[in-house]
Amino acid sequence: MAARAVGLLASLPLCAQRSQVLRPIHRLLSCPRTVAAEIKREEQSSGSVETGSEGRTPKKTFSEVQKERREQAQRTVLIHCPNKISVKKFLKYLSQHGPINNHFFYESFGLYAVVEFCQKESVTSLQNGTRTPSMGTEAAIPFRSRVFNLKTKNPSNPTSEQSRVQCSIHAPPSSKKLLELLCYAESIDDQLNTLLKELQLTEENTKLRYLTCSLIEDIAAAYFLDCTVRPFGSSVNSFGKLGCDLDMFLDLDEIGKFSANKTSGNFLMEFQVKNVPSERIATQKILSVIGECLDHFGPGCVGVQKILNARCPLVRFSHQASGFQCDLTTNNRIALKSSELLYIYGALDSRVRALVFSIRCWARAHSLTSSIPGSWITNFSLTMMVIFFLQRRSPPILPTLDSLKTLADAEDKCVIEGHNCTFVRDLNKIKPSGNTETLELLLKEFFEYFGNFAFNKNSINIRQGREQNKPESSPLHIQNPFETSLNISKNVSQSQLQKFVDLARESAWILNQEDKDRPSSSRSQPWGLAALLLPSVVNSASLAKRVRKKPASERIKSLLESIKSSGPENATSTNGKRTVSTQA
Repeated sequence: MAARAVGLLASLPLCAQRSQVLRPIHRLLSCPRTVAAEIKREEQSSGSVETGSEGRTPKKTFSEVQKERREQAQRTVLIHCPNKISVKKFLKYLSQHGPINNHFFYESFGLYAVVEFCQKESVTSLQNGTRTPSMGTEAAIPFRSRVFNLKTKNPSNPTSEQSRVQCSIHAPPSSKKLLELLCYAESIDDQLNTLLKELQLTEENTKLRYLTCSLIEDIAAAYFLDCTVRPFGSSVNSFGKLGCDLDMFLDLDEIGKFSANKTSGNFLMEFQVKNVPSERIATQKILSVIGECLDHFGPGCVGVQKILNARCPLVRFSHQASGFQCDLTTNNRIALKSSELLYIYGALDSRVRALVFSIRCWARAHSLTSSIPGSWITNFSLTMMVIFFLQRRSPPILPTLDSLKTLADAEDKCVIEGHNCTFVRDLNKIKPSGNTETLELLLKEFFEYFGNFAFNKNSINIRQGREQNKPESSPLHIQNPFETSLNISKNVSQSQLQKFVDLARESAWILNQEDKDRPSSSRSQPWGLAALLLPSVVNSASLAKRVRKKPASERIKSLLESIKSSGPENATSTNGKRTVSTQA
């Protein structure tokens, strides 16, 4: 590692919590060529409220988005700033090293600035102009990174331009605030889109996630020069919620690759390497070394845990500057492919993400999911259930994985560890759905569908998009889309599945019974989606009592049948606006 520090490695408070509130508070665009793209990205991140996929513009592939984000992160630095600072002078000072593309401030453990230059050379120039801190009685480890500490030369004599930067909170709203926003919505469709807008990852939060991966890549590159650290999971699949963990994948596949036209003659040169008995042992050794580096040399990396005997070995740590709880794995390429598949499904239709976010929020409100491993249903399982439900609509809203495979060409072919992970990667090759059902109808019928699903004999399979006989006796069976012999919900217990079914039936009943016009007497009265998120909406004791009284829940089943027979025209208008019911 280089023997020059980039900044003053001041001691910061340990990150004891899994995630911290990140509050982006300012941004400046200095390169005119990026303004339109920035505005467009913000419009995309706000979430579309249109139904269906009509009027689509060409969309970037998952790999194109990852490449663009990674290049942005490589020319970005993270700077810990004083609480009071002259933003104008700060930017002028940094501009000595090159033009600034954009920047923003946020609060995690103190005030931080994320600054993206227009060229990578500006980062090197800034590093060359940074000194190693003097620690007095302590010793500084001279590690050269892109995490800096800014100090004013005369802190006791602040100028009039130095002031506390105004914060605009970009954290998810509190439960109380979210319920208020939902109560003031115009329709249930509007409620689902509002919830999506409030909970989805912001542009700034996404940039910070890619930057954090890039900073960890700098550390890993000390041993593996051409390695790449890629985010996967919720951070990139378009279903990430503000505050979610940051999953990272250490990609070593590019190391040692060479171009055939660069070789000539009768000889072939290979690196001399050490051999180990298995790929798993190699993964454990690599992660063990990276974990030690993060613990001893990584600025802001605290609470490092090397969990090497897990099914998928990983290094877990807190990145205190960003506030993210991070999991670093390697040899987990199928997980990255799953992220790409979910990204495609989320981009195909604006209703997909809105429905997934709402179902996940509903499940968390009733403790159906948990951040602690156990017998609960996971967010990934819920997402698979929503995708399967949308594949079953008439006409289908989402294509099956097999149909995406048929659209693939030679460049899309992908086999990982013997598993066929091939599907079309170009979104523009996928025909939009002609389905125009409203979110209100889809939400209600999601609960109806799974409230009456034959979990005892059928499995969920998004590859074929149809119910199949369960191959094993687990209460809930959802086939892994790529490792088809695996059940992604094998952990779910019978009691947790029954709780899901009971709540789904009750939620369908509540949506059907509710007056179709928003209460005029009090806008704060919970209705629609807001009513479903209240813990008091479903009383567990009374619900269990009703279930014991009628084990088959015949009353609710018959009600759901009557809902289906009445048709969607009595439930909602085609534009998703709430209408007055004519039924008694």
